[in-house]
This record gives sequence, structure tokens and C-alpha cells, in this order.
Amino acid sequence: KQRCAIYTRKSSEEGLEQEFNSLHAQREACEAFIASQRSEGWVLVRDQYDDGGISGGTLERPGLKRLLEDIEDGLVDVVVVYKIDRLSRSLADFAKLVEV
Repeated sequence: KQRCAIYTRKSSEEGLEQEFNSLHAQREACEAFIASQRSEGWVLVRDQYDDGGISGGTLERPGLKRLLEDIEDGLVDVVVVYKIDRLSRSLADFAKLVEV
């Protein structure tokens, strides 16, 4: 069984209401992907990890920090994001996150 968490992020510059890129639309797309992997044992965890109105150029994000803590505590096996830049817009930060 692979416990999957969805992480969504939206910076304020991108406009929180842009429909195709809203946190809700990101979550729906990720939920559909996890459902498609059910035969591989993927299950969605209940907790939601969302950061609205926060830049991807920093790791100082409450939703991301909580997600990283849950990974360290062994509660999450897989992180699903709509696009890689939702996780980070910094290559150096992304490399750090991959290590986790």
C-alpha cells in the first residue's frame, strides 16, 4: 500500500481564481491520477496540504512544512502534484525535496 498525499500551491500573482489552475482543479486532477493507480496499491491520505497565495520560490510554506513533517513521521509514501512547479520553482529547493 502506498499512502499518497496531494500538494497544491497557487501564488497570488497567478490569480487564485483562474479556474484551470485553482487549488480545487489541481486537487481533482491529482485525485483522478491516484484513483488510476489504485491497482498499484495507491490510496489517498485524508489530510490536505494546500498553500494558496504563496510563491514557489521559498520552502517557507505552511502546507509544505506540514507535508514534510508527515513524510518524516512515516505517514506519507508518495507526493502527487499537478505540475512540478507547484512543489517548487527553485531547482536547488526541488533537489532538497527529492532527497526527502
